[in-house]
Amino acid sequence: MADFVKVAQTSDLSPNSAKTVKVNGIDVALVNLGGQIYAIGDTCPHAHCSLGDGDVEGENIVCPCHASEFNIKTGAVEDGPAREGVPSYPVRVEGDDILVAV
Repeated sequence: MADFVKVAQTSDLSPNSAKTVKVNGIDVALVNLGGQIYAIGDTCPHAHCSLGDGDVEGENIVCPCHASEFNIKTGAVEDGPAREGVPSYPVRVEGDDILVAV
């Protein structure tokens, strides 16, 4: 079982925004979707761009390079050109601390 690691505080993420964090050496896109925090793989499989730099649109995050869309809750690709999704990671919020396990 993976250990949860503190990666940020809730105050670091405004609603409907994203940022990239490192968890045990892995880049993870941390997303605040309407107050709920999610974590998915940060690297778009199409062009290797950072999803943490993308825009949140509905329940998707849009890759800033070629506009592939990924579901924030599951990591599934919703619209190409990417053909595969990214991993989704468990998140725990304890007080103001955001913890992620990879």
